[in-house]
Amino acid sequence: MNEQTVYCSSEQQQMLLGGCLAQAFAGRPLLIFLHGDLGAGKTTLVRGYLRGLGYEGAVRSPTYTLVEPYPLGDLTVYHLDLYRLSDPEELEFLGGREIFSGNHQVLVEWPEKGRGWLPEPDLHLILHHRGHGRRLELRCKTVDCMRQVARCAALLSEAES
Repeated sequence: MNEQTVYCSSEQQQMLLGGCLAQAFAGRPLLIFLHGDLGAGKTTLVRGYLRGLGYEGAVRSPTYTLVEPYPLGDLTVYHLDLYRLSDPEELEFLGGREIFSGNHQVLVEWPEKGRGWLPEPDLHLILHHRGHGRRLELRCKTVDCMRQVARCAALLSEAES
């Protein structure tokens, strides 16, 4: 697996990274797993991602609804928060087969709660608290994904300087 590590010193940088990733993968099916402690910024990344695709409405963590769909033209982006999931089989009742077999982009917070049911992701984003910022590990399963991630990391680095 290919890996890139970046540091985001602010919420704005996390939003910038999310937006860059959205543009890099626009229009194609994608599955991203977001890992990190409570408050690490998983939903902030999703908000930046959706903004990068042109979504202007409110983006909240679907902690209680578990699934939030964002129809964006021909593409639907699903944001899942599995923190409250007690059994991976519950994904079946949430429309999981449709979500994961369609031509969608899906961003999943707390994917470990769906272990054994969820398909393998294209990208793992692991967020770690580092001072006032976040260290992010981006792990791709394909070379193309890694190229896109490296481009976004470079953009983030340029924005910092």
